[in-house]
Amino acid sequence: MSFALVAGTAVTGTAFAQDAAPADQEATTLDRIEVTGSRIRSVDAETSQPVLVLSREDIQKQGVTSVAEVLNRISAAGPSINRTFNNGGDGSSTISLRNLGASRTLVLVDGRRWVSSLGGSVDLNTIPSAIVERIEVLKDGASAIYGSDAIAGVVNIITRNNYDGAEASAHVGQFSEGDGERTSIAATLGANTDRSNVVISLSRVEEGEVMAGDREQSAVPVFGRNDRSGFSANGKIWNAGPGDFSEFTIVPPGATGTGPAGQQRYSLDQFVPWSSAEHGYNYAKDNYLLTPQTRTALYLKGRFDITDSISFVTDALYNERRSEQQLAGFPLSGGPALGNAANTVLSGDSYFNPYNTLYGGDGRDVTWSRRLTEQNRVYQQNVKTVHTYAGFNGSFQFADRYFDWDVGYNFNKSDQEDAQIGDANMLAVAAGVGPSFLDPASGRVVCGTPDNPATPDVNEQNIIDGCVPFNPLAPAGTMPQEQLDAILFTAQDAFQNRSESFTANLSGEIVELPGGMMGFAAGIESRKESGFDRPDAFVAAGYTSGNSRLPTSGEYDLDEIYAELLIPVLADVPGAQLLEFSVASRYSDYSNFGDTLNSKFGFKWKPFEDLMVRGNWAEGFRAPSIQTLYRGIADSYESFGDICSSDNPGLTATIAAACAADGVPADFIQRTNGGDGYFGQTIYPFSFGGNPNAGPETSTSETLGLVYSPSYVDGLNVTLDWWSVEIEGALSTLSVATILDECYAQGNQTACSLFTRDPVNYQITSMILAPANLAVINVEGYDLGVDYRFPETSFGRFTAGLNASYTSKYDIQQTETAEPENVVGMYFNQDPNWRLRANGSLDWSMGDFGVTWITRYYSGLVEDCGFGPLCSDPDRRVDTGPAPRNKLGATTYHDVQARYELPWNGTVKLGMNNVFKKRPPTSYTVFANSFDPQYDIPDSSYIYMEYVQRF
Repeated sequence: MSFALVAGTAVTGTAFAQDAAPADQEATTLDRIEVTGSRIRSVDAETSQPVLVLSREDIQKQGVTSVAEVLNRISAAGPSINRTFNNGGDGSSTISLRNLGASRTLVLVDGRRWVSSLGGSVDLNTIPSAIVERIEVLKDGASAIYGSDAIAGVVNIITRNNYDGAEASAHVGQFSEGDGERTSIAATLGANTDRSNVVISLSRVEEGEVMAGDREQSAVPVFGRNDRSGFSANGKIWNAGPGDFSEFTIVPPGATGTGPAGQQRYSLDQFVPWSSAEHGYNYAKDNYLLTPQTRTALYLKGRFDITDSISFVTDALYNERRSEQQLAGFPLSGGPALGNAANTVLSGDSYFNPYNTLYGGDGRDVTWSRRLTEQNRVYQQNVKTVHTYAGFNGSFQFADRYFDWDVGYNFNKSDQEDAQIGDANMLAVAAGVGPSFLDPASGRVVCGTPDNPATPDVNEQNIIDGCVPFNPLAPAGTMPQEQLDAILFTAQDAFQNRSESFTANLSGEIVELPGGMMGFAAGIESRKESGFDRPDAFVAAGYTSGNSRLPTSGEYDLDEIYAELLIPVLADVPGAQLLEFSVASRYSDYSNFGDTLNSKFGFKWKPFEDLMVRGNWAEGFRAPSIQTLYRGIADSYESFGDICSSDNPGLTATIAAACAADGVPADFIQRTNGGDGYFGQTIYPFSFGGNPNAGPETSTSETLGLVYSPSYVDGLNVTLDWWSVEIEGALSTLSVATILDECYAQGNQTACSLFTRDPVNYQITSMILAPANLAVINVEGYDLGVDYRFPETSFGRFTAGLNASYTSKYDIQQTETAEPENVVGMYFNQDPNWRLRANGSLDWSMGDFGVTWITRYYSGLVEDCGFGPLCSDPDRRVDTGPAPRNKLGATTYHDVQARYELPWNGTVKLGMNNVFKKRPPTSYTVFANSFDPQYDIPDSSYIYMEYVQRF
């Protein structure tokens, strides 16, 4: 199927069978292969589990430059992090099958584990697409075969093997708006001798940025509204005493101040009342919409046949990723009223304080805020991934039985260095907003007071603890560079993830049964995982304007043993052209939480040649990650609605009574960074941390399906599979809303102990958020695959395909006792729960020409909406009261590629993705850009050209 939407195992099996030896040869001479989902090598590539195969040719028809983009297009993929994640992204890209989370999808490379992040997911950007021969996606649980993480499925990336020749390729493209340029070049060389093969590949990918301000939908904080940040580019002060939040802002740039150039002060009569429409800042335009990155990779793979039946095999990879995210200048503030330390208020003795007594004021300290628009926040990553595998494999015959074996050592390490540019050193800020005055001798503003001046150095710079007077009330664009240099700093963080393992496997034949030879596989694995996060010392100490976090470090090891049997019961009898069963079990012993045993059972039945019925039942588990176990306390400014706030639309008498019992007054109003009101970002950091007592998740997976290849319609293959995954003890961190509901609505005192309120203003000032085995998830649906290769005509050959995944149930229980919530068709922030995803393709080829048309479909969604008339259904009501919603319409993208085979063994391709410049549906609950980052960049087609030269 042209879009790599091979319709499950039926087509996969056909494709592999064509590479096997003729049927009239002895079975032991046929090529035995290992298909993802089983360790038993077999000449039959059809298994009891649904496997989707994406060939190299299929991948190259999509016009993409990364493995992540390929995988996130398949219909079984749920939302996952990618390059459109700017605020909250780190340049990595992952895959989440069934929308069960990237850490519940096991990623293998050549059947072996790859290095994962501290959170347990694999960054697909560490795997260059140039080395990929094919990708096998097992859409079923497989912990009995592979161990932890294989709950939602397995992605097995098969690299190029036994390649002989040379190939160079180039990809150049950009969006129709003239931005987001991409360049990819790769060269691969392979050589064979009688006893060996070596493959070397070098590749580089450069992907440029797209600015949010360059697309209408993302150019403002909320599309369709004139929202602005309360952190103005001009300095803003809260004028009065405690409890009085009357807001003022400085006059626009151009106002006449007094004092030396670049250090002017402004009197009160130049301040005007704050107006969001007039003075609020549009931070969205400064952000990346699509983040830039470059990836450089060197890959080596080799095989040497020591004897006719024993080979030494090795492969190695070095991959370097440099990526970047950009946000608007930091929204800096000072004073405890805005959640800062008391010493960050603008001192009444500051030269820049309009209430300074030297200029006729009353000397009061003032709370202030200002966005540092003179310096954007930039986050840069340099990630170096190293992989090495060395081992031996071979085969032998014993007692007329055939056996395969392999032993090897696998090592993966990823080192990451991060730079955070544009955060403020709050020690320097606190010193800078302290007392200062205009020194008549030097004509400069210096720290201290006239009675206690700073001692200047030879350059007349004040040197009290490195103090430079800071003016947070400077108009937009007038902040002196000296002041910026004094308060800004670049944080340097370091991360490492490391995985090493020893494996040994044996597979072969046992006894002859009526259906054929019973096959088996068995093996052992010993593995160690370790990693750390070492934040900048200032970040760890909490001296920065950004979120602080403490170091994370941890490791664990495990030993595993598994066994698998393939039991062919019947073959070539009436009602059972084939009937076979498979069983497997894996025992894992972890150093941190203990042991676990997981098993599976599957069957495959062909009542007649055209039809195969298949099914599978499997236990699964996911071990807690290093971050889950050992994460250091980290700050996060969460957006939430305080259930006790009097403007809470869901406030009930029960909740009000519980809040009153906690001392919260009836007229209490939640205060957030966006101003007064319900549901905004807290002004106080909440604390995320690890849980060393966390245990593994457990799951049960079931599939039942059929593969139909009617002999009367040559070239047609249809697969239909029902699937179900139930996860118990799912690791989750309770949301702020759930904790508050448990406390005030359910009376759970344990939940109440997780947060504290200020005894004066009753704002929630702290909350502890840590993962635990709390949730239950139950997901169910259907997969459909149709592939039809039309008979060849005088007009060429046509191939059509459809691959769809329909989710009928996605129940989530936050705790075991909570009521399940079916979220199918619901949209939550950066979490679309599509009911249906489908991909269709039509491929035409004639001689040296070929054209592929691909269609990608995302079903509609609905979201809770509090944006009044912007909501598609603002008047919706339920039994408990108003419940406005917004509909996110279904979205369909169209991609096209045309290619031509040149006489000199070259191929040229021209393509366009999102041909009709489809705009994604607007969301009012998404965190940024007004559309979910899983959709394509709005109002743009991606146009590209590729050239491949083979030698």
